[in-house]
Parts: sequence; structure tokens; C-alpha cells
Amino acid sequence: MKIKQVSEHIWSLKTWMLIPIHVWVVVGDEGEVTLVDTGMPMMAKGIIKFLHKLDGVSLKQILLTHGHSDHVGAIKMILSERKVPVYAHQVEIPYMTGEKLYPRRKKLENNVSKNVIQPLPEDEKGNLTKIAGLTPFLTPGHSPGHVVYYHEEDQVLLAGDLFTSKNGKLHKPIPMFTADMNEAVRSSVILEKLQPKQLEVCHGGSVVNPASQLYEYMRGMENELMLR
Repeated sequence: MKIKQVSEHIWSLKTWMLIPIHVWVVVGDEGEVTLVDTGMPMMAKGIIKFLHKLDGVSLKQILLTHGHSDHVGAIKMILSERKVPVYAHQVEIPYMTGEKLYPRRKKLENNVSKNVIQPLPEDEKGNLTKIAGLTPFLTPGHSPGHVVYYHEEDQVLLAGDLFTSKNGKLHKPIPMFTADMNEAVRSSVILEKLQPKQLEVCHGGSVVNPASQLYEYMRGMENELMLR
């Protein structure tokens, strides 16, 4: 597993399984640690080992961008080490627990136990609230309840599968696993709203100033989708 500090508070943990798979460890100013996504089961030992190396801090919660198997696979083993709350968007939960069929899938996916997962906190107006320096935003398309997490202090957006990337350029999410590509493209305007300095994706490398690529990305995707 390759470990890289991508900003003051955020570490990326990466493995390869035909394509790169990233999860992120976020260390708060008060020493609390948040894990964003858990990757594949084979990543569990490496994640736990890295968490043990962080002096004077401990895992407080796990945040999920969505419930696909390559994002939740190590949850069981990590929770066997430390019992912490696991959060996902309330829209996503019935899909990952096998109550609803993911769009374009043929079988229910019981990827996370019902007694493990809980909905991301919301305020009285139904807006997602900040957790440990990370603000969640609903960005459906790749999955119905896909969420990205913005670290405002570091100006880094942890974008899950909203995009992939290659050589510092934005690319579309993997089509065969994306529920609604049109909706995913519409959700990409979150870059315009947040203007992050850096984008991190599960499948690909860092993208600097990603909002500067948004117009070209959306135009290219619009043309591609029109030709289908």
C-alpha cells in the first residue's frame, strides 16, 4: 500500500487492483481521525497499520462516499479493531444494505450490515452538516446517494467516484458502474461551487485546480452523451 500526504490534514492510502483504489485518512486539529471510504478487504491490514502509526490520535468515524464494494470492503475488519460509527447518505443506505437494487445492477448488494451504517447528520433544514472538518455534499449519478467531502481548511475535495482522473486531468466515472451518467455530469458542477485547490478521486491521481477544467469536461461529456 502506498501512503502519501496530500495536504496538511489528509493522507491518501492507495493500492492497485487493475486500477488504483484510494481511501483517505483525515486528521483533525483536535487529534480525531476520520477515514473516508475503506476500499477493498485486502486494504484493511494496511489501513489499520497506518492508523496505529499516527501518534496520539484515534479513529473516530468512517465516512462513505457511497456503498459500492470497492469503497466499503474493509469495514468489517476495521470495526473488529475499533468500534466507530459509519456514515453514508440516507438515500444510499438501502442500496448498500441490499434493500434496494442499485440502478443497472442485476442483483441486490448486501455490502454493509444494517446495524453498522447510519445516515449522515442533517440540520433542521435537511442540509448535511460538517463532520470533523469535512462538509458532505450530495452528488448523485454514479450511485443514487453518492457524496463528496470538502475539507475547507485544506481546500481539498475528496470526490470518491464522481470523477476518475489521469495525468492530472478530469475524466468521467467508470461507465459500467455508473447508475446515471447524465446525472453524474450534472453533479460535477460542485467544482464550480466549491472551487477547491485540489481534487482527490478513488480511481486516479490528484487534480490541481479542477474547476478550471470543468467547462471542457462538461462540454466533452455533453457531446459524448449526445452521440449515444
